[in-house]
Amino acid sequence: MSKAKKPDFRPNEFVVYPAHGVGQIVRIEKQEIAGLELELFVISFEKDKMTLRVPTDKAVVVGMRPLSSPDVVSKAMATLKGKARVKKAMWSRRAQEYEQKINSGDLIAIAEVVRDLHRADDQREQSYSERQLYEQALERLTREIGAISGEDEASAQAQIDSVLTSRKPAAA
Repeated sequence: MSKAKKPDFRPNEFVVYPAHGVGQIVRIEKQEIAGLELELFVISFEKDKMTLRVPTDKAVVVGMRPLSSPDVVSKAMATLKGKARVKKAMWSRRAQEYEQKINSGDLIAIAEVVRDLHRADDQREQSYSERQLYEQALERLTREIGAISGEDEASAQAQIDSVLTSRKPAAA
């Protein structure tokens, strides 16, 4: 069994775990699991009241990554300004694609979901599942932008809202 390259994450550092969003490494601990000594990142997702343990040699394989660079944040914000691209595929297929983008952990893909599912006040009402996906994507985007900028989530949310409301409305 080959050892994967150990990532360079440290305690108190914020990281992105694709399926859960932004978390903070609380500590690195050793645990014996099934007779094997494993070194684990202990990641706290404060908002979800959840703790995740990820083997240090599997962190990169599962897609754990550091917070995005300011350059990626700029691209994500530019993505939000774009015109919503809503495919004419069935909703179940689109919902699946949106879910995959959200769980990819890729900030730009998440911004695409927020852009595509955002509704201005004068547009038609969203279905329950559309709203759920939109809120999930928006929360992931807000948490990461807030963690990167060192602001609270409310400030990051206001920043995202101003970009979304400043763009041209999509043809309904």
